[in-house]
This record gives sequence, structure tokens and C-alpha cells, in this order.
Amino acid sequence: MNKISASRARLEQLLDGAFAQRFIITVIVLNAVVLGLETVPSVMQRAGSALKIADQAMLGIFVIELSLRLIAMGPKRFFREPWNVFDFIIVGIALMPASGPFAVLRALRVLRVLRLISVVPSMRRVVEALIKSLPGMGSIAALLAIILYVFGVMATKLFGADHPEWFGSLSRSLFTLFQIMTTEGWADIARAVMVEQAYAWIFFLSFLLIGTFTVLNLFIAVIVNAMQEDAEAKPDPLVLAELRAIREEINALKAQSPN
Repeated sequence: MNKISASRARLEQLLDGAFAQRFIITVIVLNAVVLGLETVPSVMQRAGSALKIADQAMLGIFVIELSLRLIAMGPKRFFREPWNVFDFIIVGIALMPASGPFAVLRALRVLRVLRLISVVPSMRRVVEALIKSLPGMGSIAALLAIILYVFGVMATKLFGADHPEWFGSLSRSLFTLFQIMTTEGWADIARAVMVEQAYAWIFFLSFLLIGTFTVLNLFIAVIVNAMQEDAEAKPDPLVLAELRAIREEINALKAQSPN
């Protein structure tokens, strides 16, 4: 039993090693390139079969890598890690039949590129911080919705009669304000409204200052704060890997000891 555990530990260490990680990252990037080339008709005419073979070969590599990781970690530990579950689902979708009613799954093959997030530690930390910031972002989103609603009602009453294409109803006003919040063409809308109502600039500038430059920046602040807290709470993964390797070597020595 100890020999089996030591073998599984060595396999896990090998899979988490720098060479294996670089190899998987390279395969993911190449797979992304192949999937992109499949959207070019001229390339598909010349090398369509070769691209399909390459795609299947890379999928086979992903399946082998996940299978080895499942063996090394065991089912309980494997499925306890959210990123392992994420990889398992992504590869599982690619293995499903993509014909008949499941033809839409053919387009979902590109989801394999998302495995790059789980493999690259820096990307993984960003996503984890983003997930942890969701409660705070929910509060900010609710605040933004209230601001949009208040300004939407005001815009409908103030500008709806003169500019029904933008502010003729509450739904149109909300959509227009959302466009203004992204700063896309807001100056053209504001100038057109100011032709009939010269003081309309006060409304638009107030909305931009409150909705765009203040509330939207709060989203960034919450995410950055979550990333900082996550970095302070988690030790360096390289240090953890070294400690894990030392512990495994000690356990292997104990297993080989005659006592």
C-alpha cells in the first residue's frame, strides 16, 4: 500500500512539474490555433483532414493527462479540487458526440482553450479573486441598477417628447443610458438633445460622473481588493510544492525503513 501511495505521489509530482505544465500549455495553445484554422475555408480545403487528426491527437493528450491525474490523486481528492472538475467538464464536452441534435457541441470544442486558465497559476488566481469578489460586485450592481432606473425615469420625462427614438419609453431610456455609460457616442446624443434643451448637459455630465467614473470604478476596486486579499492569504505555490515533495520523500524513506 505504501509503494502504491509513493508511486501515485511521484506521478502527481511529475504532472505538477514544470516540464509537464509547459507541455500541456503548448498543447492548449496549438489546439487553439488548430480550432481557429478550422474556421478558414481555404485552409480547410487544403489541410482539413490533417487539422482534424491534430485536433483528435490533442484531445487524446488531454484525456491521458486527466486520467493520470485522476489515478495520482484518487477520485475523492481529484473531484474536491474545483479546477480539476472544470478541466474534467471541458474535456468531457469534447468527448461527447457532435452529430445530430448534439451538433452544437462541435462549436463548444473551443472551450478547451479555457483550460489555459486552470494550468497557468497567474490566470487561476485572477479568476479565483473574481469569484470571491462576486458578493461585493452584486451590491455595486444593485446600486448601478438603482442609478440607471432613476436617471431613466428622469430622461423619459425630460427628453421623451423631443427625442422618442432615444428616450420615448423607459426601456429605450435605459438602453440609451447604458450606451452612454459605456461612453459610446454619448456626445452625439447629448448635442442632439441640447439643440432643444440647452441645459441638458447637466443631466448627461451628472450621469457620466456618477454612473461611469464612480460606480463602474468601484467594480475594479472590489476586484483588486479581492486579488490583494487572496495574495496575502495564500502562500507561494512553489514553496508549497517544495514542502509537499519533502514530505513525500520522508514518507518514502519511512516506508523503506526496516523498522
